[in-house]
Amino acid sequence: MKRWWPAIALAVTVAACSDGTVVETTAPADAATSVAAPATSSPTSVPDTTPATGAPSTTATETTTAETTTTQAPLRALGYEAVAEADFPIVLTARPGDDVALLAERAGRVYRFDGRVGDLVLDIGDRTTVDGERGLLGMARHPEDDGRLFVHYTDRDGDTVVAEYAMGDDLVADASSERILVQVGQPASNHNGGMIQFGPDGALYLGLGDGGGGGDPFGNGQNPDTLLGGIVRIDVETGEAVLWHMGLRNPWRFWIDGEDVWIGDVGQNSYEEVDLAPITEQGVNYGWPVTEGLHCYESPDCDTSGFAMPIVEVARGDGGACSITGGVVYRGAAIPELDGRFLFSDFCGGFLRSTDRSGEVTDHTGDVGVPGQVVSFGVDGSGEVYVLTTEQVLALVPLR
Repeated sequence: MKRWWPAIALAVTVAACSDGTVVETTAPADAATSVAAPATSSPTSVPDTTPATGAPSTTATETTTAETTTTQAPLRALGYEAVAEADFPIVLTARPGDDVALLAERAGRVYRFDGRVGDLVLDIGDRTTVDGERGLLGMARHPEDDGRLFVHYTDRDGDTVVAEYAMGDDLVADASSERILVQVGQPASNHNGGMIQFGPDGALYLGLGDGGGGGDPFGNGQNPDTLLGGIVRIDVETGEAVLWHMGLRNPWRFWIDGEDVWIGDVGQNSYEEVDLAPITEQGVNYGWPVTEGLHCYESPDCDTSGFAMPIVEVARGDGGACSITGGVVYRGAAIPELDGRFLFSDFCGGFLRSTDRSGEVTDHTGDVGVPGQVVSFGVDGSGEVYVLTTEQVLALVPLR
């Protein structure tokens, strides 16, 4: 997974390639932003990015003001409102209607969040590490049972763990109640995936990378006999886990919207991608490592038949792109002009873009600016969207 870990915002980032080489990438020093850029900090680890090649085949269009069918004033622009500071916030999640969301930090701590960082909910910092691309990576509440919290983290050996914790009415989880559902050995320190989310069928879905290294050296991308390199379906009652979708390099963040799954899959050398397919359909193959984005990867002439090709491709270097952070489908009420659009960003580029199902991209960066290194997106119980950088929680707000 080519991403992460604190570096100097809007300045030069030293980035380790997946093959162990080191390059320098420069995040764009864009113009005005509605929030202050985060304070600089010393890097603890870095994205495994490689130099940009090629040009984008999908060109982001300028932001346009969409007409609204509500009585709200016309949307002039989007903005970010800085609502909280946190130590590498990694997940912000709530179920529809929840008054309080949960905010997780990479080091293993989970807090209440109601517009500010509140009381501690869970601390599993003694079970994980923050080296490389490891740590607490995903979190989800059971859609029907308030007392069940699920977490995805890498253990102290670097292997994948998906576990359940009992949570009281006070939203305090008992760390000693851990029930491990899934454990997966990881052959390298990167490409651990991250996201977990419940689907419409009540199963928990997990994104896992191809096991790390550069170019899928472990051969997991097209291997149906491993859980690595795809979307995994987990029965939370039995712990049964099956590879549901395959052919992904590192699906750091995905989003289930109805029966659709939108995936931001981190690329190797040249292209990031957004994929869209039915989460209800087993066996979808996204093509890695035969393809990277819309292009052949292993050879200049490859057979793409049977693959679900991305709806959006972002060339490395386009807007500073090096590691896609995507994303979430907007379903809130404050910005109806975005309804149904998939919002995504990039760890290095820090831009904000959205796409519809046709793959038509709108670039909103001129509105919101570049707030730093974007790690994740989140939603509250009203469906309003938040953007998480390495140091801040930002609310996406309409300017009317």
